[in-house]
Amino acid sequence: MQNKGFISTIAVLLVLICGFYISFSFVTSHYEKKAEEYAAMMSKTSDVTNDAYKQNLKQFNDSIDKEKVYLGYTYNQVRKLEIGLGLDLKGGMNVVLEISVPDILRQYASGEQQLRQINSTIAKVQSDGVKGSDKNFISKFTSYIQPGAMVGLFTREGEYMGKVKSNASNEEVADALQKQIDSQVDAAFNIFRTRIDQFGVVAPNIQKLQDKNGQILLELPGVKEPERVTELLKSSANLEFFEVYNYNEIANDLSAFAQAWAQQDTINHTNIIELLGGPQRAGSPVIGMVTPRNKAVVDSILSSPLAKQKLPSDFSAVWSVKPVDFPVYDAQGNVVKKANGEDRTTPYWELVALKGEAALQGDVVTSASSEYDNMRGNTVNMRMNDAGAQAWATLTRNNIGRPIAIVLDNNVYSFPNVNNEITGGSSEITGNFTPEEANDLANVLKSGKMSAKVDVVSNNVIGPSLGAEAVQQGFLSFVVAIILLMIFMILIYGVIPGLVANVGLILNLYFTLGILASFQAVLTLSGIAGIVLSLGMAVDANVLIFERTKEELRLGKKLRQAISEGYSNAFSAIFDSNLTSVITGVILLIFGSGPIKGFATTLIIGLVCSFFTAVFLTRIAFELITKNGRCENMTFDTGISRNLFSGTKFNFLGQWKTASIVWLALIVISVASLIFRGMNQGIDFSGGRNYVVQFDKSVNPADIQARLLSELQKEADDKTVSVGVITIDNDTKVRISTNYKIDAEDANIDNEISALLYKNLKPELTGADGKVMDENAFAVADENRGIISIQKVGPSVADDMKRDAVWAVGIAVVCMFLYILVRFHNIAFSVGAVCAVALTAFLIIGFYSICWGFLPFSMEIDQSFIAAVLTIIGYQINDTVVVFDRVREMMKLYPKEDRYETFNKSLNTTLTRTVMTSFSTLLVLCCIFFLGGDTIRSFTFAMIFGVIVGTFCSLYCAAPIAYNIIKRNTKKVAADNGKPALEGNRRFK
Repeated sequence: MQNKGFISTIAVLLVLICGFYISFSFVTSHYEKKAEEYAAMMSKTSDVTNDAYKQNLKQFNDSIDKEKVYLGYTYNQVRKLEIGLGLDLKGGMNVVLEISVPDILRQYASGEQQLRQINSTIAKVQSDGVKGSDKNFISKFTSYIQPGAMVGLFTREGEYMGKVKSNASNEEVADALQKQIDSQVDAAFNIFRTRIDQFGVVAPNIQKLQDKNGQILLELPGVKEPERVTELLKSSANLEFFEVYNYNEIANDLSAFAQAWAQQDTINHTNIIELLGGPQRAGSPVIGMVTPRNKAVVDSILSSPLAKQKLPSDFSAVWSVKPVDFPVYDAQGNVVKKANGEDRTTPYWELVALKGEAALQGDVVTSASSEYDNMRGNTVNMRMNDAGAQAWATLTRNNIGRPIAIVLDNNVYSFPNVNNEITGGSSEITGNFTPEEANDLANVLKSGKMSAKVDVVSNNVIGPSLGAEAVQQGFLSFVVAIILLMIFMILIYGVIPGLVANVGLILNLYFTLGILASFQAVLTLSGIAGIVLSLGMAVDANVLIFERTKEELRLGKKLRQAISEGYSNAFSAIFDSNLTSVITGVILLIFGSGPIKGFATTLIIGLVCSFFTAVFLTRIAFELITKNGRCENMTFDTGISRNLFSGTKFNFLGQWKTASIVWLALIVISVASLIFRGMNQGIDFSGGRNYVVQFDKSVNPADIQARLLSELQKEADDKTVSVGVITIDNDTKVRISTNYKIDAEDANIDNEISALLYKNLKPELTGADGKVMDENAFAVADENRGIISIQKVGPSVADDMKRDAVWAVGIAVVCMFLYILVRFHNIAFSVGAVCAVALTAFLIIGFYSICWGFLPFSMEIDQSFIAAVLTIIGYQINDTVVVFDRVREMMKLYPKEDRYETFNKSLNTTLTRTVMTSFSTLLVLCCIFFLGGDTIRSFTFAMIFGVIVGTFCSLYCAAPIAYNIIKRNTKKVAADNGKPALEGNRRFK
């Protein structure tokens, strides 16, 4: 073997480098264990949910955070260099935020009339199905504007818009707008990063989605308060200070408006004063105390044309940031108690009357911090710049003895009375804050104002208990698969070849983990599946090499020569099959998201490592083992495999017509099922929410589904609301899927659904002692009971995923076609391979259409399913390329042999490899299917079905089609030359 020294040097360097990066994980684990021991000792408990335990754990970690603990690295640096666990293994949240592009366009309107035209044009663009997140939004917007008119619509201010000339063309203005949008998205990206850093998330992944306009992905492992983080991220930090109307100043106008409204509302006779809770306290800006049920009604009334006519022109009403709880009294005037003895309360939202425009904007704030005061509780202190300090002094001087409302993102936080003029630029926000709320508000103000509205378009929350379960299941499937693969290689190829292959597998795993650690990547459950699958496919390289070596030994060659030629002859097939799988992995990286990217990353790294270990390192090992005539009796087989599929003469091409009938029948059945049954679309493609709920006892999913469907349809007054309930893992855990109010933008929808779930699941949440689980504990995604995972996918994201899935499958097929055409220089092989791939992919889809609802696990069409189809495409091509590589080889060796004979011989000589590879891959997939947990069960089932169907398609579809095209071309060439084509004997011998 040439370059043996170079390969050995690379291998040694890889071992050292990978060992260096993997070592950080062991160091981190050591200090985490010490931190847990310290927390347990100091708090006298090992309960990780205990506040004292958490506080002591944080104290220990903070104390060593800056200390150098390993090779000159601080503990903080060591933690960042370990192999991180992803959301599905550690718990946390994955959220896609969208900065509103239409909102940014509105900001640059040059006037009210121009703003109306911009809004009208945005509506037209959106009616064409183009969303603000689409890359072509600005170009589509421009197409509706008259040539030369764009420059008049938008103000020429800002970093890029300021460079636009007064006679600029529409295209120049559009280009400047797009740059301005990109600039604001970059600013939002930095704001998000600052807020997340201040929140203290370890190893977050924050990235702009390059194929989207204004969308940013955040993966935050370990987050235990997802609702708090979501609000922190969504807040635009638009801080404003308002003068206010006191109730006694606006009472007469409200009374006149209420009378006019009652006269107009002849159907409901709504009394606005009663809705507002009656007269309020004089001297206070609060004009109403409203229950949550009546908030939307009050908003609708106060935004009516009559309100604008009857109430002062500079009047506006804004809700308090959170409600005030008041006790509930019974008929005798006693406070009503809950079952646990606590007072029953009702929340009331305060409605505050603002006067005019904001007197001072929050962009004057230079710093903010949260503090605690014994009298005022948790507060937020601010400092302003010089201009802000002067404006603040003027504002407070003019309002001595009156309240000033402090408004953030259109919510009133507080309205303190001004006792005297405040100079120096310091101020304080009070608002009955919890410590967390005060800290979050300070962080938002420090990180800066968001320039446009932020929407959550996708959200996935995974509780740590679910993550711990996934770790256990993923690790178990991983270990069992490795052990079975190793036993399989020894049983089929003997002790020494099997051990060499197994050492190659271990090195493959070691290099894969080391490279992942060097990239500071996070390991996910789908990533573990990618590693395990790459190990299964790595066996294919060893099988190809060992089978070719066996062939050379049967020809009477010496062991060292047989091994050398076995490696040489198998190289092209191994290279082609691995590269096609890598191409599939790259497509998954481009079009996938979240778990799919994790799967693709580990698959690609695993395939590259397996190629290096199987083709180069194991060869060096065999050269060392067989040096000086040692192990001359090594045969690369055992009693089990010696005559397995040896000398077979199956007439595969002769069964083409029978196979065609079978394929056609399966296609017809699949088409019929797709027409009449359709597909069970997951929320990735339909939009909606998934809630995984854990109970203490067995539950009936059909009963739960019936109750929830009735309740949600009644609440939404919409019969198109759908609810699906299935058990996962066992009958004490269910997943509830619904599209209830998925289009609504109200921030309280998640809380509303959680409350509805709790209300309808009370029978299942009642313990043996008759006590019902607390509602707050039920809604927190870090408990061992109740909601343990939440996933939300908005309709726009679902549409994007559908489109990306179609593109991914289409591009994968085209890439396979082109690659085989380049490698084999014959379109017959490309057509045969693509037909087999298309048939396999379609039959998987058809099978899922036929079987969903009948098998005891989810068979949804989601991103994981598309990943399975794409992986099978790579595997299918891998399988087919090996056969075609042998056909190409035999066509060169026997150019005059009848092609019918050549194809059948090639299929038979590679049959052992085909069966062995399929069996080893199925062995791995079955381990993942049975032991890997419900999270990836549907994915692995699609893979299992795909491997089985794909193997038959390689034998009975790809090869026959390629042969028939070659035969037809041969006849045509012969006819053009005036010679008869050689038909040969169709009875294969």
